[in-house]
Amino acid sequence: MTRSTAAAPSPDALRDHLDAHLDPPARAWLRGALAEAADHPGGHGPISAWELRLAEAGRRCGSRHADAARVLILYTARADLAAVTRVYRQGTAAERRAVLLALPHLVPGPDALPLVEDALRTNDTRLLAAAVGPYAARHLDAHGWRQAVLKCLFTGVPVEAVADLAERARDDAELARMLTDFAAERTAAGRPVPSGLYRVLALATAESGKEAS
Repeated sequence: MTRSTAAAPSPDALRDHLDAHLDPPARAWLRGALAEAADHPGGHGPISAWELRLAEAGRRCGSRHADAARVLILYTARADLAAVTRVYRQGTAAERRAVLLALPHLVPGPDALPLVEDALRTNDTRLLAAAVGPYAARHLDAHGWRQAVLKCLFTGVPVEAVADLAERARDDAELARMLTDFAAERTAAGRPVPSGLYRVLALATAESGKEAS
C-alpha cells in the first residue's frame, strides 16, 4: 500500500537554509565538502573522502546546522545502501542520526529498515526522533510502527516527531489498546502519563475521515 508521507526537507531547501545561516568560513567549507562528494561519489576503499567530512561537520558548521550539512553531503555523494549502512554502523551518534534523516532521499524501498529498527532499540532520544521520520512512516509495518510510537512515549520523544502520525494512527484499534494499557500501567505505578499519549489515543479512536477533537 502506498502512503502519502510527510516529505523530508528537500536537498535544495537544505542548501538554501545553510547558505542563509552559515557564516562565511563554514559556508566555504561546506561548498568544498559538497564538491568533493560530487567528484567522488559512492564508496572508494575502506573509507570515502566525503565520510571524513561527515565527521568534521559538527566542528565546521556548528551543532545547530550539522545535521543538515551531513544530510546534504550524503545526498551529494549519492550514498547507496552499502555506504549508508557502513556510515551508520561505524559512525558516531550524530552521523547515525544524519543517515536516518537522509534515508528518504537515498533509499527508495524498505531495504534500510534494519537501520531504523536498530535506532528504535536505543534510548537515545535524538536518534529515536530521527528514526520515526518519513522513511519509517513509509516503510515500517503496523506492528513496528506502533512499537515505535510507544517507544517515543516511554522515552519522552515528543509525538510531533512521528511523521504522518495522524494518518497512520487514525482508527487503529490495536494502537488504542496498547496506549490504554500503557497509561494504566503508568497510573498504577504512580507515574505520570505522557500528555502526547492522549493526542495519539484520540487519533486512534477517531473514525476514518473524521478529525479527532
